[in-house]
Amino acid sequence: MQKFFHRLLNHSSSKWIFILPAAFLLALFALPLAALILRSFSNDFLIHAFSEQAFHALQLSLVTSSITTGITAIFGTPLAYMLARWRFKHKSWIEILIDLPIVLPPSVAGLALLIAFGRQGLFGPALGIFGISLPFTTAAVVIAQTFVAAPLFIRSARIGFTEIDMQLEEAAHVEGANQWQLFTEVMFPLAGRALVSGAIITWTRALGEFGATILFAGNLEGVTQTMPMAIYLGFERSLGTALALSVVLVTVSVVLLLITRKLENREG
Repeated sequence: MQKFFHRLLNHSSSKWIFILPAAFLLALFALPLAALILRSFSNDFLIHAFSEQAFHALQLSLVTSSITTGITAIFGTPLAYMLARWRFKHKSWIEILIDLPIVLPPSVAGLALLIAFGRQGLFGPALGIFGISLPFTTAAVVIAQTFVAAPLFIRSARIGFTEIDMQLEEAAHVEGANQWQLFTEVMFPLAGRALVSGAIITWTRALGEFGATILFAGNLEGVTQTMPMAIYLGFERSLGTALALSVVLVTVSVVLLLITRKLENREG
């Protein structure tokens, strides 16, 4: 009997070795979000959440994030497919280049874009010859979002293409399929869930982009002021506005993540 309780105690205590640190980190995630939501509930919440500034900022965020995701899907899917299925020289360096924006501080990304495409930047004068000025425009928002969010799509798509059985590719070649037929009729449908999941993650990341955008595109209402920019400006002027806009952005992000999780569960 004594041995039984001793074994039970040891078994229970061993679980707490995992539960306590996990609970601490979960609390670190949950408590700030809970505080944000609780603090935002006030009589002025709906006024701030449905204000003209919030509407324009949300509209711009949705439009630019959608354009960013579309551009990333069109150009990123072939790149992810090449990285997953082809063998070529300096492939590892290309992968490092693609993953680098994920680990770069957003301020560095914004500064790099400004130095490259600013009016006095490396390529600014050449663009000016054609009457193109990118900084502090809506196009600059899309470029900044693409720079920081596209690697997430490429990573997800690359994993999706990599996991496809090589025998299916060989069978398609035996049947006489060319590279385009192989991609459109075999690879693309089988990697579809990974592509959709990557697109949603990219869209969510673009929606919340702040650091690179504020340096390269600025914070002009109706032109470059996305939701994160409006939250930043609202924090300086009115905490209620910042809280309301933050809750709206959190809600949109949660919905998108739930969709992504549902897709992952179906794939599993």
